[in-house]
Amino acid sequence: MNLALPVLVPALPALGAAATLATGRRFPALARPLAVLPVATSAVLALVVALQLGTGRTLDAATRLTPTGGPDIALALHIDGFSLLIAVLVGLVATCVQVYSTAYLKDDPRYPSYAALVSLFTAAMFLVVYSGDLIVLLVGWEVMGICSYFLIGHHWETEDARSASLKAFLVTKLGDVPFLFGLFLLGADAHSFRINDVLAAAAQGRLGHPTLIALLLLAGVAGKSAQFPLHTWLPDAMAGPTPVSALIHAATMVAAGIYLVARLMPVFLLSGAALTVLAVMAAITMIGSALCALAQDDLKRVLAYSTVGQLGYMAGALASGDRDAAVFHLVSHGVFKALLFLAAGVVIHAAHTNSISAMSRMPGLRHRVPDAYWTMGIGLAALVGLPPLSGFFSKEAVLSAAEHAAHGEALTRGLGPASAVPQTAGWIVLIAAGLTALLTALYATRLWLVAFHGRTAAAPAAPAAGPAAGAPYSPEIDEADPATAEPAAMRWPLWVLAIPAMGFGVVALRSDWLPALLDGGSLRPTLTTAVIGTGLAVAGIVIAYAAWRTLTARQAVRPAAAGRVPEQAGPPSAETLPADPGPLLLGPLYRPAQHGFGVDRLYSAVFVRPTEAAARLVRFLDREVVESYVRGAGHGANALGWLVRRAQNGNAQAYLNALLAGAVLLAVLVAVGS
Repeated sequence: MNLALPVLVPALPALGAAATLATGRRFPALARPLAVLPVATSAVLALVVALQLGTGRTLDAATRLTPTGGPDIALALHIDGFSLLIAVLVGLVATCVQVYSTAYLKDDPRYPSYAALVSLFTAAMFLVVYSGDLIVLLVGWEVMGICSYFLIGHHWETEDARSASLKAFLVTKLGDVPFLFGLFLLGADAHSFRINDVLAAAAQGRLGHPTLIALLLLAGVAGKSAQFPLHTWLPDAMAGPTPVSALIHAATMVAAGIYLVARLMPVFLLSGAALTVLAVMAAITMIGSALCALAQDDLKRVLAYSTVGQLGYMAGALASGDRDAAVFHLVSHGVFKALLFLAAGVVIHAAHTNSISAMSRMPGLRHRVPDAYWTMGIGLAALVGLPPLSGFFSKEAVLSAAEHAAHGEALTRGLGPASAVPQTAGWIVLIAAGLTALLTALYATRLWLVAFHGRTAAAPAAPAAGPAAGAPYSPEIDEADPATAEPAAMRWPLWVLAIPAMGFGVVALRSDWLPALLDGGSLRPTLTTAVIGTGLAVAGIVIAYAAWRTLTARQAVRPAAAGRVPEQAGPPSAETLPADPGPLLLGPLYRPAQHGFGVDRLYSAVFVRPTEAAARLVRFLDREVVESYVRGAGHGANALGWLVRRAQNGNAQAYLNALLAGAVLLAVLVAVGS
């Protein structure tokens, strides 16, 4: 294969970003082609590389960048089935996002900088996926972090966007610090930062600190992939533009952590303790985020918590030792979650609000946005895991991996012994994933019914009884005219993504298709997990629908009250949530779940406030103690100057008297001394 092809995949979006930044302000008409064409070309090249390399083959190439006195740093490529698959996903989603953004942000004066950052974000993820050296991978990892800071804070004139971007940056950096130490320790133990050398050292048992390395790396993964306890930044990141949410949640930043663990799976298989920690982290993340999603009124925050939970599924598959299932679900989820976010953008464009309670009072909303209505239905069905959509096959692969691990038969695919995965980890993931399947069906069905079926043209408005004041809400600046139909650039990407959301799962059915591209093991769902997983999903749908019908029937006999649609600028603090099954299903957990179970408040009390108090103490000591000495030295110099100035009065007689007195004093001292 010509090495120019894989090199151009990350290079073209980076060059496009530079060109957009250089010309976007002076020649704004060039911003859109410079944003779309390089990314689309990279997507095509990623597909060409995948087709040329095929299954069961790898491509390695490297050139040393610099000697370090220890392990060298190399500009290296390592391309195998995992990187091929994820690179195609990144290219597809990034192209759809760039095309969609040309219409979604058509009147935004900062579109050129936005488009450049999206291109740079895409290039950084390509670099992470194709890199064969951990330090070069770290460069892409950190570039994504800074791009996310600027993109989430795109609407920097709003307080929500500024605080969300800063929170995302700080929380992810909190995980990146131990992650950096983990990479250094891994390179020191393996005597190389090359991924091939690291994996060879792990296979030969030459890593001296596998548990410490794995735990340090997991800290970075928890931050990047929004796993408990560093998950709190992701729901607040919804203050950024909706296409950015699609890119972050589907194919780039949050996928990077899962990809890294999958890439270094032999290292993690050396530590049963680290796998157990990962299983517990995934279980808490899955269940907690699903409960939170069931209580949100903001459409994008529902999808954000859904992303957190689905990343928990992937982490659970990795904790069960099966990286094939984790990457399968990563790609499947990337497609349907990008679809859901872009469809949500169309709905928000038409409804002029993120609030599903407000959408429920809009007669005929689903008829105004038929493309978004049907494609969001496809995305939610894939999210729930209904056959034969892609989410069904990938979710069942995760459940199957957990089931095998729970019985001591972990599907490690030859990367390590099955006994390397603790059975406890398998049981934790299996139980949590089953419960999450039920909860996912509940909140997906709730979202679908409340947003699109809350009111028909002849139905009365719902009475006022909605979320309390201060409920989490992440509005964007409204840039769309709701009277204007959504342009084609916002509609056709939905159907492009809907096709793999419906059909991608079937590529796992034959061993010479998707399994041959990965580690070669079967990804077919087992009968037990398929029946249990699908049964739980169907049960969740039925329960949510029954609760919704019950509430609708109760409201039908009440007097009608006039409702109103809230303006985009304010949260729906006093709005109703008509026929919302969320409070009924969650009961006393509804308010805590609505506010993320108080994790943010806990962090504020334990970390933020003490840090601010320490900062105030340091400021006091600096200004009142340290600066007092500085000011005292200055005052002393001023006083000495005042005395000298008083002596220099221009009286020659006084000068002579002082000189004579000094001479006499010196004579006396000399006489006394002798």
